[in-house]
Amino acid sequence: MIDQSMIDKITELKAKYPKKESALMPALMLAQKANSNNLSEEDMEKVAALVGVTSGKAFGVATYYSMYNAVKNVGKYHLQVDTNIPATLMGALKIVDYLEKKLGIKEGETTKDGLFTLSTVECLGSCGTCPVVQVNDVYYENMTTEKLDSLISSLQEGVMPVKEVNYNFGTECNVLLKNRGLENSTSIDTYIQTGGYKALEKAMAMEPQAITNEVRNSAIRGRGGAGFPAGVKWGFLPKNTGKPIYLICNADEGEPGTFKDRQIMEYDPHLLVEGMIISAKAIDSNLGFIYIRGEFEWIADILEKAIEEAKVNNKMSDIDIIVHRGAGAYVCGEETALIESIEGKRGQPRMKPPFPAVEGLYGCPTIVNNVETLASVPFIIDKGAEAFKAFGYENNTGFKLFGISGAVNKPGVYEYPMGISFNKLIEAAGGVKGNLKAAIVGGLSVPILKPEELNNLNMDYDSCIKHGTGLGSGGIMVISDEFSIPELALRTIQFYAHESCGKCAPCKEGSHTIVMILKKLLAGHGTIKDIAKLEEIVNTINNVGSTLCPTGQAFAMPIKAMIEKFRDEFTRLIK
Repeated sequence: MIDQSMIDKITELKAKYPKKESALMPALMLAQKANSNNLSEEDMEKVAALVGVTSGKAFGVATYYSMYNAVKNVGKYHLQVDTNIPATLMGALKIVDYLEKKLGIKEGETTKDGLFTLSTVECLGSCGTCPVVQVNDVYYENMTTEKLDSLISSLQEGVMPVKEVNYNFGTECNVLLKNRGLENSTSIDTYIQTGGYKALEKAMAMEPQAITNEVRNSAIRGRGGAGFPAGVKWGFLPKNTGKPIYLICNADEGEPGTFKDRQIMEYDPHLLVEGMIISAKAIDSNLGFIYIRGEFEWIADILEKAIEEAKVNNKMSDIDIIVHRGAGAYVCGEETALIESIEGKRGQPRMKPPFPAVEGLYGCPTIVNNVETLASVPFIIDKGAEAFKAFGYENNTGFKLFGISGAVNKPGVYEYPMGISFNKLIEAAGGVKGNLKAAIVGGLSVPILKPEELNNLNMDYDSCIKHGTGLGSGGIMVISDEFSIPELALRTIQFYAHESCGKCAPCKEGSHTIVMILKKLLAGHGTIKDIAKLEEIVNTINNVGSTLCPTGQAFAMPIKAMIEKFRDEFTRLIK
């Protein structure tokens, strides 16, 4: 129900953004929360009128993002179980089965009393703490059947339990995770006591070009997955256009196997805020955005509090930062789709060129960097480019966060110099649980590796390429021999089929065709021609330029590698 209080909130949202249309997504979410987690057509029309867009646009946005319940009704408590690859490797399917029996419903159904709806969902960015159940906007992690019993009993009594936090982490570099274990680590007082904002003081006395040069000299490569040098990217901005320049932090973190950035935002938010303020000065920007995935509701609150603390402490005299919450779309990790989403549209990729540095947000020059990249800037400015390069080696410099999930004894986030060996990282994570069958080392979109390929692997860009894979986001998923590769291939492509924006046919139709063929093979009805067809599809889509954005290659490469390296498992499915 949209009352005067909500009208006032939507009015405030419109005033916050340079263009009112950007208020559409947060306004729709406000309306949904006020209506028992459902979004009615009437409310969509009212929100559209308040924001100043057509009702058709509001409906198009609400039906595109998975977090809006615009075409389905859910119960008072919406239980969503992450079943992506890391979750599957860590027992999520057993959690789904247990909940179905306990609640007396199947996945996708609602209990007769309207209290519970049970759903399976794609990656929630909780890969190191699976199984995870999201209840409305609260995460319950490291779930067991005993914890589920307690959770359901509490919800039946109308009480949302306080979530428990128990994450594994470790750091050899003591930079990005330096404050991770401190009490009250999110406060500005704690951050300043541990040396925070010293880099900003130094940067304020520097010329913008000097800041850019230091970042360029550090040779830091973007930590979001592409690995493009950040300082070089900043240099692409055109000069004297007369248009405002925008800085966007990509905090969408939707790549399965990736859960590193949330560690910075959740436990050391001022590190990111300081990095953004310094970076904004370097590129002459007065407005920054943190585009955070919508499921990270509580982390968005932490970031907004940190920004307010920074303002009160006079750290943000020349810049403002808006925390913009997504609503569930993996493709918004692609920078132009992310920009479309901030503009209040469906998050679909744009044709390039023009590139965002020339024509990005609101048609203005825009730089998009990942959380980990921006959070590394304070160290580079405070200690210098050479100190940063002391970690790692040429072309692979600096410290890096690695998220390790799956069949290990201590899944979590670990900070090591670039170039650390795969084996040492697994040792830090408590070793393999069971017998190692394979690993995916850079998030779900890179080719799988067999044990013999992992022995001499160092975790950096060049070594991963030499081993036929990619460092990507540094999300490592360890697979034991209890899992079937064809089944994991199906779960992989189901994710991409679900997350395809539908804008280009090879991605949309190709992913769904692969799903159908793999289901046919796993049901025992496949032929050798089906395997050949799979290879034909992935080889075609794997050609650069075959799809509008990298999502096509993101599923073609891993599926191709699974078939090639574990062909015997696929051929054994043929009866």
